[in-house]
Amino acid sequence: ERGNLLRKMLLNNYLQNKKSSSKGEIADAAGGGQDQDWSAIAAVQCRLDREGATKLVADLIMNTKNEKIFQESILLAIRLLDGGNTEIQKSFYNLMTSDKKSEKFFKVLHDRMKKAQQETKSTVSVNMSDIGNKPREDKDDPDPVSKGRGDTFLMPGTPSRYPMAIGFRKGHDTGEQGQNNEMGVTVLIMEPILRFLQLLCENHNRDLQNFLRCQNNKTNYNLVCETLQFLDIMCGSTTGGLGLLGLYINEYNVALITQTLETLTEYCQGPCHENQSCIVTHESNGIDIITALILNDISPLCKYRMDLVLQLKDNASKLLLALMESRHDSENAERILISLRPQELVDVIKKAYLQEEECENAEVSPREVGHNIYILALQLSRHNKSLQQLLKPVKRIQEEEEEGISSMLSLNNKQLTQMLKSTAPVQEEEEDPLAYYEKHTSQIEIVRLDRSMEQIIFPVPGICEFLTKETKYRLFTTTEQDEHGSKVSDFFDQSSFLHNEMEWQKKLRSMPLMYWFSRRMTLWGSISFNLAVFINIIIAFFYPYVEATSMGVLDSPLISLLFWILICFSIMALFTKRYGVRPLLVALILRSIYYLGIGLTLNILGALNLTNKIVFVVSFVGNRGTFIRGYKAMIMDVEFLYHVGYILTSVLGLFVHELFYSILLFDLIYREETLFNVIKSVTRNGRSILLTALLALILVYLFSIVGFLFLKDDFILEVDRLPESKAKDDPLGMHRNMETFMESCSSDKISCSAVPTALEETEADQWERACDTLLMCIVTVLNHGLRNGGGVGDILRKPSKDESLFPARVVYDLLFFFIVIIIVLNLIFGVIIDTFADLRSEKQKKEEILKTTCFICGLERDKFDNKTVSFEEHIKYEHNMWNYLYFIVLVRVKNKTDYTGPESYVAQMIKNKNLDWFPRMRAMSLVSNEGEGEQNEIRNLQDKLNTTMKLVSHLTSQLNELKEQMTEQRKRRQRMGFVDVQNTMNH
Repeated sequence: ERGNLLRKMLLNNYLQNKKSSSKGEIADAAGGGQDQDWSAIAAVQCRLDREGATKLVADLIMNTKNEKIFQESILLAIRLLDGGNTEIQKSFYNLMTSDKKSEKFFKVLHDRMKKAQQETKSTVSVNMSDIGNKPREDKDDPDPVSKGRGDTFLMPGTPSRYPMAIGFRKGHDTGEQGQNNEMGVTVLIMEPILRFLQLLCENHNRDLQNFLRCQNNKTNYNLVCETLQFLDIMCGSTTGGLGLLGLYINEYNVALITQTLETLTEYCQGPCHENQSCIVTHESNGIDIITALILNDISPLCKYRMDLVLQLKDNASKLLLALMESRHDSENAERILISLRPQELVDVIKKAYLQEEECENAEVSPREVGHNIYILALQLSRHNKSLQQLLKPVKRIQEEEEEGISSMLSLNNKQLTQMLKSTAPVQEEEEDPLAYYEKHTSQIEIVRLDRSMEQIIFPVPGICEFLTKETKYRLFTTTEQDEHGSKVSDFFDQSSFLHNEMEWQKKLRSMPLMYWFSRRMTLWGSISFNLAVFINIIIAFFYPYVEATSMGVLDSPLISLLFWILICFSIMALFTKRYGVRPLLVALILRSIYYLGIGLTLNILGALNLTNKIVFVVSFVGNRGTFIRGYKAMIMDVEFLYHVGYILTSVLGLFVHELFYSILLFDLIYREETLFNVIKSVTRNGRSILLTALLALILVYLFSIVGFLFLKDDFILEVDRLPESKAKDDPLGMHRNMETFMESCSSDKISCSAVPTALEETEADQWERACDTLLMCIVTVLNHGLRNGGGVGDILRKPSKDESLFPARVVYDLLFFFIVIIIVLNLIFGVIIDTFADLRSEKQKKEEILKTTCFICGLERDKFDNKTVSFEEHIKYEHNMWNYLYFIVLVRVKNKTDYTGPESYVAQMIKNKNLDWFPRMRAMSLVSNEGEGEQNEIRNLQDKLNTTMKLVSHLTSQLNELKEQMTEQRKRRQRMGFVDVQNTMNH
């Protein structure tokens, strides 16, 4: 026995040292370092399991008679299972099923529970004088154990869970006095036992959940019912104290009751329908106790330890939710509603909301507890109309009443309707608790593996409120459909980016200046574009500045008159709020030009534009969170590079030359979607256009070769030479000499035969040969052939019909016209026009889909005609796309050990990137009541059939065992009879 104790303590110390070396006590935060810490702990747990720690724990629990060793064995088992280690769970399950040790193992735990129940029954009492003194004792001598929080067994990722075990250790060392006189050793050991049972079922281990209820042995020990019975006894129901919970629950046993609730919750989640039914249908007052924990104040404990009371209510509400989890029937909900009064439940929700200000620094937030109870009330309201009516916020009830009055009176007058609405007193002093919880609660529908649909109600994570409207609009309008017409795939792919953006926006709130700039990004962009337009208008009117000054434009009284007209117009515009401040800016620019000059005004506007664009880029980066995505992401971000190029162009315009500002006008393409589609019509099918252009180039090359070989003399083009070149080639003196020569010839009556030759030479200077080389021929055909409507034939020499090559010229010109001009060029134009038409039709189709199709399931509006739920209600409440995003974020930020059954299922599907949990062409509201009833009936019959088959197999195994025992007894009797016969013969 001493050897076993030494071995156990060495293993425990080894594991504890390993865990204490991990990153502190970061526990409840679902941060990034959590996975690393748990991976290191899980590795140590698995190593100890391979070395036989699991078998050691089981043997010690079954065989030890020493209370100290039993307690340490339970604590070591907890350490091995902590964090939901599935390998250790599997090892425990295999150990229990393979070696047939489960009967003895569970008998030990069952007997412990029975002893704790008996001791609680015999020792529980109500001492009013002690209760009255508790607050004073707590203030005078605060005991860390009595607070329900100890650090001896604190694990990363989990709060301290063993105050009773610590008290047991103290009680064991110092006698039976321990921390109080009401709870003995037998009761104190229950908390680590219940924690151990909870960890066995962690991560919704269905096999162990069922195994704790039924072991398929000769004697089955239902630990699920025993745990519920223990809760019932702890809360004093057997002594008639159902309505007086505060007299039985105190700061010493509240941690044990909380642990009992958590263990019962883990029994049911997954869901495990058998355990749910087992708890609900149990003969004890367990359900009544759980509902009473939520509804009652638990006084006097609430007066000095409100955090413990809130934690108790929180766990009680989670247990009731677990009992109804993934149930398609209403039996459990109706059983809960029997002992739950709707008005009291709503009052508890409102009270928890209002307690937030009183408990600002508490570990447990009253508002979060109220939120969980509100979700419980929503689940129950499906089966209780009065509760459903009570949960409606005051504002919504008023709106429904106003709508009812309007419809009854058939008020078509909007002004009269508005007057009726405005007569109701507006209460903005306090926010309605129910309105707050309704705003922060969402619901979705998911599809299970058996293709059944389930509705989930969940609290919206606080980080989701940082998702910006711009991002929502961009995601809603740009999410693409896959080959099946579903947008879910692209939507899911962007969920990680959206979550990161929420994190960044939350961080951005801590930087007020950056946040102020980023919130006004649209304003900075509009100012940049307007400044660019004003700068280019000034350049267009007054550049170059010397000529504008010499023309007397600046000295003209017209500018002054225009200035005062714009001032008056801008004042009127400001009052009417129609044209904004643009007229005033134009007036100020004109005044600046008049007083400061054009150059200085341009420099001022350019500096303002550059500064404003830098502010825009800062707000752009701040809004998108480009800083935290790394340099590679910044370089790959096309929008970011575009804005950087805009800044560089502004710098060139300010410091190099003013004409660079003209490039900034291309910002109109970025701002206007219609113009962007025009450009996109060319770039979208750029490959087709380029290939067609390459074909045209090949044809031009072939026609150039034919022209070079056969029609070289026809490529004579008329040219207009510059005056300087004419002065050099044909001086003015030569022209005067020619006139003098003509006059002398006419006076002397001499034939001037040389004159036509000179004139021909002068005319010949206006013509050039354009096809003396193949390259020159290609350039001519490409330049003039494509730009002329009739092709290259329009610029060639016009031949006579008597020439031998006249037919060839006709064929050449016609072929070029039909092949290149009509066919090839129109092919290019057709591709561009068709692309633009496709873009327009796609845009119209996309807008139509957004208006008439559900984003999640893809059902069209007409499917909801004449149904109980309209299409608008469907996309707002049932299949709201943002609710699905919020649920994905919830699964990612929530600790995996706190998952409910549906959350665990969706988390696994997300991990596998399986999107089958999204409803496709289905909605629960479209399922008729008859069909739903048939499905429920089929499902119930299937469950009953499975239960019957299990029972038959169990009875068969028992019969076989009984048969073997009978055979063994018969053989033993035969042997005994044979021995008796021999003895008789010997005598």
